[in-house]
Amino acid sequence: MKTDDLIAMLSTNVEQVNRRRLVQIVAAAIAIGAALVIAAVFVVLGIRPDLMKTGALAFLFLKLVFTLTVLVPASVFLIRLARPGGERKARVALLVLPFVGIIVLAAVSLAFTPSSHWATVALGDQWIECLLSIPIIAIVPFAVIVWAVRQTAPTDLTRAGALAGLVAGTVSAIGYALHCTDDSLPFIALWYGGTIALCTFAGAKLGPRLLRW
Repeated sequence: MKTDDLIAMLSTNVEQVNRRRLVQIVAAAIAIGAALVIAAVFVVLGIRPDLMKTGALAFLFLKLVFTLTVLVPASVFLIRLARPGGERKARVALLVLPFVGIIVLAAVSLAFTPSSHWATVALGDQWIECLLSIPIIAIVPFAVIVWAVRQTAPTDLTRAGALAGLVAGTVSAIGYALHCTDDSLPFIALWYGGTIALCTFAGAKLGPRLLRW
């Protein structure tokens, strides 16, 4: 069989990719992962006892603003990267902006804090719990998201894996915020931002192996 004949045969009756179905699969996986994370936080860790107080709600809102400004564009880029060749339309460098923003706010906060209290402000009371909890809880949404992305045949497996890890880590951080009582900006920047970045790195390393098709 000649090459031209083979190409013609392979291109016959090719079905168009259903982009709506792709969006639905990935979006459903993110939603399911988020629901599982929140349920796990409720059952295993519990909700912070002072949640109904004005100050606690204000800091929870701040944590949610940071994490959601990461989650929303990361989810959009993940959906793009899930399509074959979609990496050409995903400017993932923009995802750095929320992290830069929270770091700047943390630096301003430290500037108005005596240097003798910097370690206390940055570490808080739960830094070890935060460091362990967010990546561990993220395993569940990461597994669900990876399963969904495998159905869509991505071609840039490293970046798709990194975004799966980023989304999973951010979803985990949102759930953990319902439990965490450490509210300083340096704590949020260091331990929320740092653990989300760790999940992103892990996703990039695991992506080529888990997303291979």
